Formats: sequence, C-alpha cells, structure tokens
Amino acid sequence: MNSEPHPPHPAPIPFAEPWEYELAFPRDPRGPGIARTTLRAVLVAHGLDELLHRAELLTSELTTNSVRYSRGPASVRLHWAYPVLRVSVLDSSPHLPAPGSSPVPPGCDSERGRGLLIIGLVADKWGGCAIGDSLLGPGGKTVWFELVWDAGPPPPDAVAALAA
Repeated sequence: MNSEPHPPHPAPIPFAEPWEYELAFPRDPRGPGIARTTLRAVLVAHGLDELLHRAELLTSELTTNSVRYSRGPASVRLHWAYPVLRVSVLDSSPHLPAPGSSPVPPGCDSERGRGLLIIGLVADKWGGCAIGDSLLGPGGKTVWFELVWDAGPPPPDAVAALAA
C-alpha cells in the first residue's frame, strides 16, 4: 500500500492568463452536441458566461458542417487569450467556405444555407485556412471564429492573481 500524500491541487488559471482545450470527435451526428456541451463546461468553469450563447451557436454551425460535409473525424479547439476567445474547428474536407458563396440566399423555409451568414453576423471575426496535403492523403481545413469579452475589466481576483 502506497502511503505517499497526494500532491496539492494546482491553483486555478487566472482569468487573463491564456489557456487552450481541444476535443476530437468522429464523424457522427452526436459530435456537435458533445462539442457544445464541452464548450459550455469550459466557458462556465473559466467565468466566460457572457460569451456562452454566441459561442454555442457558432460552434454548433461549424461542427455540424464538419460532420455533414467532411468524410472523417473533426476537432474543436478553444483558445483564450484575454480578451479574445477563438474557437477553431478542424476537419478533413479541403473545401474552405467562402462568404457569399451561395448565388441565391436561402428561402424562409430552407433548413440549410444560413451558417456563414450567421457566423458573419454573430462572430467578432472569423476565417479559415487550408491544411496542406501530406503523405497520408489530402489535407483538410480549419475554420475559426473569435469572440471578444467586453464585460469590462477582468474580475478583481484575476487582477490580484496576475499581480502576485
């Protein structure tokens, strides 16, 4: 029996310090829901509730497109660098979305075709980049969006933690 004491828990990351999380998921229709649940847990844990609803909506759009249009797994990366949250979705499809790529706007009853419009309206910034081919086959792409936290200065505990 090992009687060594447990190491102490690390201190929480101060609010304004950068962090990053990543979730990989298979090409499965449950993936976007799991990505939203994970995103929600991370943002709430880090006190970024103000960004939650916009981040969930946009993450849902990008992950749903990955499951729908790529042929392989995808991943979601959350990157916080105060005051910007960047959410990137990487998948195996090499086709980058282009703003205004649809010659005809979707009709009122259409269930598809509004994703980039929503991203353009809700995100503070967004874009994408292709990933080059490799020896293992064709590359894919990363599509990302950024949301700026503008709820005022960091919480007082965050300022105190940075000063220490």
